[in-house]
Order: sequence, then structure tokens, then C-alpha cells
Amino acid sequence: MNALRKWLFAGLLTIVPLAITVWVLDWIIGILDQTLLILPAAWQPDRLLGFHLPGFGVLLALLILLVVGAITSNFVGKKLVKWGDAVLGRIPVVRSIYSSVKQVSDTLFSESGNAFRTAVLIQWPREGVWSIGFVTGSPGGDVATYLREDFLSVYVPTTPNPTGGYFVMLRRSDCIELDMSVDEALKYIVSMGVVVPVGPTRPAPSSLTA
Repeated sequence: MNALRKWLFAGLLTIVPLAITVWVLDWIIGILDQTLLILPAAWQPDRLLGFHLPGFGVLLALLILLVVGAITSNFVGKKLVKWGDAVLGRIPVVRSIYSSVKQVSDTLFSESGNAFRTAVLIQWPREGVWSIGFVTGSPGGDVATYLREDFLSVYVPTTPNPTGGYFVMLRRSDCIELDMSVDEALKYIVSMGVVVPVGPTRPAPSSLTA
């Protein structure tokens, strides 16, 4: 009986990650294959090949991203983007949605951005309870006028779904920078502490060992 249980759990540990990975990839490819609908019917891969082969939408999406990136990287393209931003910024409902999404995307995907570049250890949600967060920047705007000390903006993700979480502003002295990459920290959070980052560890500060 113990052997059967051992084999069952071994099978689950092998099959479940593979099944979830295949399901996620199939979902992503299925969504990206919808980009093929912009092609004329005569150019559809299914018609040209005579059978359905998933994945052509991924290639088309990458091609579109590369073309758009090449166009918007030059002088004329940047002018067009600014003109488009100005037009969308004058539409009442669209303005609030577009500006918010653009600010977030610029922060996350910009090469000069600092969002989610550093994992920190903080006491959250109360003193004595430790959580991992990601530094997203420094408080700005009117908030900065009230926080006169050195504060950091920190995003604290939830487990196991890191897309939900809390935005907090903490003193820099209360944030301990971790010697791990953002990917390692995310895996640690998503796995609920099961997948422990492997690497050199530094001696713990005296404040933590006391």
C-alpha cells in the first residue's frame, strides 16, 4: 500500500507540472493564433497547408512587434507615437485608461526602468512577520511632500498568485535588499516557499538573529 501511494505521488509530481505547462502554452498559442485573422483568407496558413498547424500566430505576433518596434524607434515613429498619445489623451474615457496602462507598461518594459529590479525583505503585514516585496521606485507627487525621510515604493505580491498584492511605502532602512534575482524571488513566492533559491547566502544582520 505504501508503495502504491509513493508511486501515485511520484506520478503526480511528474505529470502535474507538465500538464499545467502544456495547458498554459496551448492557451497562449491559441490566443496568439487569433492574430492570423487579420490576414486575407487566401493567406491563411490553414488554407495554404491544407491542415491546421498551431503556432503561426506566435510568429506573426513576433513579426508585428518587431515591425512596430522598428518603426517607433526612429525619429518619425517617435513623432507619430507622441501625436497618437496626444489624440488619445483628449478623449475623456479613453484618456484615463490609456494613460494608466501606458505608464505601467513604460515602467515595466522600459530598458531604463527600475520596476521589479530588486527583491527586498520587509516586515509585512505586521512587525515580526516577514514578506518578500519588489521595489518599484520612490514615492512621488504630493505623497513625497509628506514623507520627508528616505522611503521606497514596494509591491508585496500575494501567494500563489503574484498578480494581486499590496502597494506600500516603507523607509529604506526597513527594507533589506536580497541577494536573489526577481525571477528567483517570484518562484519562491509562487511556490509558497517550496522552491528555495539556490545561491550564496550572506550572514544575517544582528537585528534578525537577536
